[in-house]
Amino acid sequence: MAVIRMIDAVRDALREEMERDANVVLMGEDIGVNGGVFRATDGLWQTFGDERVMDTPLAESGIVGVAIGAALNGLRPVAEIQFVDFIYPAFNQIVSEAARHCYRTNGEYPVPMVIRAPFGGGVHGGLYHSQSVEAFFLHVPGLKVVIPSNPYDAKGLLKSAIRDNNPVLFFEHKRGYSSVQGEVPEDNYVVPIGQANLLREGEQISLISYGLSVRDCLEAAQVMEQEGVDCEVVDLRTISPLDKDTVLNSVRKTGKVCIVHEDNLTGGVGAELAAIIAKEAFGSLDGPIHRVAAPDIPSFPYNPGMEEFCLPSVEDITKAIRELAAY
Repeated sequence: MAVIRMIDAVRDALREEMERDANVVLMGEDIGVNGGVFRATDGLWQTFGDERVMDTPLAESGIVGVAIGAALNGLRPVAEIQFVDFIYPAFNQIVSEAARHCYRTNGEYPVPMVIRAPFGGGVHGGLYHSQSVEAFFLHVPGLKVVIPSNPYDAKGLLKSAIRDNNPVLFFEHKRGYSSVQGEVPEDNYVVPIGQANLLREGEQISLISYGLSVRDCLEAAQVMEQEGVDCEVVDLRTISPLDKDTVLNSVRKTGKVCIVHEDNLTGGVGAELAAIIAKEAFGSLDGPIHRVAAPDIPSFPYNPGMEEFCLPSVEDITKAIRELAAY
């Protein structure tokens, strides 16, 4: 086991899959010679050359369109969108083409591709470098959406995504690239897509989250332990497909649930989970379903104080837990 950063886990996964399968190719803006804005592909161009690590024009629709064509012709492309905020020009290619092509060809032409993108706020990036967009794609059948919270999952899930025959959106919280470290096996392994992870067992309240917000939930659970409140923490890891069984089993045990994510509150992953829980575990609930999320604003402000105010925090989570505990 080696202790590495999230960004190192992503790079290691890419390298190992390129060594394992000659059909794996990378494409994106500045990912070749420069190794990407966050250095996720640092050194890969020097190892594999420009036929497998391709710098592209600044055209997201083109990047994804070429990746779809490559996937339909036997390759396994990993396309990088430099920031998830720039994914909108490729929305039609992702939603109308990549997500639907296997269905419209009755399974004859799957689209084995991955779209990687850094997302999330807290880095003083302003409106166009701080967005969370996962809820848009949760709505679309034919897409898988994966969001790791730690280096172990980042590596194992990315390897699974590259081997998957479906288009996978793989979102990495940019604030966690260097700040989040963890133990990762040096031997080959994968983490299955679609399986949540029970990170902390508890008896009174279920905290359900994904991405960097998982760490806030774990910290909040430790704080509340000192106040005599026993919280369970579930890391979704994959928001499409959702692991309903793990979520429902946790809620049925604790009877109370708080869903936490950094995306906007309205229409978010938390809303879908709340609907599932209300329908399938209503009889087990001993309180209202709480959601802690970003307010419904266009994006996080550039002003540090305002950005911190809008970001869901450990304090926001502990406040929600206290309200649930007292209900």
